[in-house]
Amino acid sequence: MFFPGGQDTGPGIAAREQPDYSRHQCFSDGISRLSTMEMEQEKMNVSKELSPDSASFCCSACHGDETWSYSHPIRGRAKSRSLSASPALGTPKEFRRTRSLHGPSPVTTFGPKACVLQNPQTIMHIQDPASQRLTWNKSPKSVLVIKKIRDASLLQPFKELCVYLMEENNMIVYVEKKVLEDPAIASDENFGPVKKKFCTFREDYDDISNQIDFIICLGGDGTLLYASSLFQGSVPPVMAFHLGSLGFLTPFNFENFQSQVTQVIEGNAAVVLRSRLKVRVVKELRGKKMTVHNGLSENGLPAPGLDTEVGKQAMQYQVLNEVVIDRGPSSYLSNVDVYLDGHLITTVQGDGVIVSTPTGSTAYAAAAGASMVHPNVPAIMVTPICPHSLSFRPIVVPAGVELKIMLSPEARNTAWVSFDGRKRQEIRHGDSISITTSCYPLPCICVRDPVSDWFESLAQCLHWNVRKKQADFTEEEEDG
Repeated sequence: MFFPGGQDTGPGIAAREQPDYSRHQCFSDGISRLSTMEMEQEKMNVSKELSPDSASFCCSACHGDETWSYSHPIRGRAKSRSLSASPALGTPKEFRRTRSLHGPSPVTTFGPKACVLQNPQTIMHIQDPASQRLTWNKSPKSVLVIKKIRDASLLQPFKELCVYLMEENNMIVYVEKKVLEDPAIASDENFGPVKKKFCTFREDYDDISNQIDFIICLGGDGTLLYASSLFQGSVPPVMAFHLGSLGFLTPFNFENFQSQVTQVIEGNAAVVLRSRLKVRVVKELRGKKMTVHNGLSENGLPAPGLDTEVGKQAMQYQVLNEVVIDRGPSSYLSNVDVYLDGHLITTVQGDGVIVSTPTGSTAYAAAAGASMVHPNVPAIMVTPICPHSLSFRPIVVPAGVELKIMLSPEARNTAWVSFDGRKRQEIRHGDSISITTSCYPLPCICVRDPVSDWFESLAQCLHWNVRKKQADFTEEEEDG
């Protein structure tokens, strides 16, 4: 890793402090446990409400109307999408929704005598995802800027952003080394003084997980997937600007980036926690040695050791979109067994199977016939790719289950697995892939709130496809 001033890889630049682990961002009004006394009191209150002598029970979450801050339906992305339109923290109009993004809390008494057994150790009160706001324990000082490689249209926005961060906000800016190797940047004499201030790193060689306070992405959805792959543990907040071809995950426009970045630095922004998958691949050792650089394996993770079972090797990945198991270059159909919490639920015979997060439901899974799921829905999607059997359709399972995928004993060929389209590798008989929801989500900064941003991006992408088809049809008519 290179730092300005010629320092080698180390804890930071010259005046940089040692990593302060207390600097991790937190979210206002996080998860708080209910005490036993509170639950007993709640149980007594519910019993009184449901007694024959009391008035009929009415749940405000079920019968209350929602109050929205928009007087017109959302139709595509607005021309000007500024964070300044969002109400400031502490104002009366901060959160306009009167109904939680979660479903209503269910009544736990059934009829005159039955009820759910209360367990004080497991009952938790979880904040409404629609009201999650970003805050900082300490002011952010370092930012990672991720730019789409080999895209000339991003050079000017990249330069403007970096100059603003360094000169206006006095921040330490990290970029990947190959970004500065772009001939257009290397030959720009006016950008030379700024270029010397960058901290650079190399993917799969340098660990920057404890050096970054937040991330800014310039490009399409692929830049966000790349940012996720760099952090196999806790991920800093991500602010993604829409400068690419797809915009499901990149809600910000770049025109007024100064005010938007300033509000994020000040801690005035909504966030959506996009769940990731924790994937553990266990392989039988077959005499192949893995290339190791600086204690990191070729996949960027700490060099794995032997599994608890003799002759096995384990690797772990954090995945934002999906895990894809397919037949690879083979002409035969893939044949894999899918286990759910240790129970065999089906054998997938076809081109493969996709295991995706709600974020990944709008990617490959959508093309394979899965439903589009909002990122705040706690679930895992299992979608077959061109299944040979008509009985297997896309399924949705709870986020807390563990899926295990192995080659079926009857499989005539191997399978291949990839993680967000990267780290593709072969799976043979005796290997296994275990998948569950990770405890390290990707915190994405929103323009307004998780509900509006997602539906706006969905509408824009769907309308873009319709307009593209209409344009193609018109062009064909003109050519004909």
